[in-house]
Amino acid sequence: MSAINNTNGNSSTEELWRKAILPINANIQQAIRNIDQVGIKIALVVNETGELEGTISDGDIRRGLLKGLDISSPITTIIHHNPLVVPPDMGRDMVMQLMLANKVQQIPVVNEHHHVVGLHLWDEITTPCLRPNLMIIMAGGMGTRLRPHTENCPKPMLLVAGKPMLEHIIERAKLEGFSNFVLAIHYLGSMIEDYFGNGERMGVKIGYLREQSPLGTAGALGLLNPCPDAPFVVTNGDVITDIHYGELLDFHIRQAAAATMAVRVHEWQHPFGVVQTKGIEIVGFEEKPVARSHINAGVYALNPDSLGVLSVNSHCDMPTLFERLRAKAKRTVAYPMHEPWLDVGRPDDLTTARLSSVKAS
Repeated sequence: MSAINNTNGNSSTEELWRKAILPINANIQQAIRNIDQVGIKIALVVNETGELEGTISDGDIRRGLLKGLDISSPITTIIHHNPLVVPPDMGRDMVMQLMLANKVQQIPVVNEHHHVVGLHLWDEITTPCLRPNLMIIMAGGMGTRLRPHTENCPKPMLLVAGKPMLEHIIERAKLEGFSNFVLAIHYLGSMIEDYFGNGERMGVKIGYLREQSPLGTAGALGLLNPCPDAPFVVTNGDVITDIHYGELLDFHIRQAAAATMAVRVHEWQHPFGVVQTKGIEIVGFEEKPVARSHINAGVYALNPDSLGVLSVNSHCDMPTLFERLRAKAKRTVAYPMHEPWLDVGRPDDLTTARLSSVKAS
């Protein structure tokens, strides 16, 4: 999340919004000094218990002075009460939409007690922060369901809109500040290495995990050496999605989880009317009901210590990794996603991805 808040680990920006806080008993002169010194064009007014009472902008001060107030007047007469606020877990896209719709450049972030815990600034939210966190892309699958397309081409290298799927994933992550990538490769892996190299062409760093045999959707992580020193993102190399990898990572960190799985709601409509019975008695009817369930979206955030449940060169799929963590009483959570998503596992999926890219262009 691109916000000045206490979750991004940046002490300088965290200190900045804290400096913008004014006590409710301050006067206009103190408000002017605060806005000038902090330089974010807004002051956040809190009461004795730390709750946000409102905001003060340069415009609020000027209007107050025009009405006859002087710099020694209390700020209570110029506070903009009930300002637009958002919770800590609101996504970047929604915050940007709110800013545009309400024509504001700052939105305070408040917790359930209405205490200020951060501040969204337009300049900050439209410029994603650089993320040193590693992103690992699983690109070693055989792609057997996509044959004949994958007979001479690894699945993540299949073209969508003129570029390999893998390149689309890296480009999207790069836009969110990621620059350190590791690609897990096996089937026709040399084609992937030849195309991407060390990542210099794309302005990123790319390393490789070379599987000697297929290790599943998580097993290759056991080859990481050295082990990451911070939470990292993992995605399958055949998932085309608009998910914000950075927001997934921020969610994972806020939840203090060992592992986070992005999930999507999958709906399936029963083709027939369902008869509800109790014994032989008919107790109701439901015409072609819709069943809803959460499915694994193939994108994850993991803590480094979660790799302790893996063995080197041992096959393991992601659901198994999550089960092992749960067995050790480690916290595993779901990240509900609503963004467009497509798992390109069959020829029809590839056709859909290519058609979608044509429509988008």
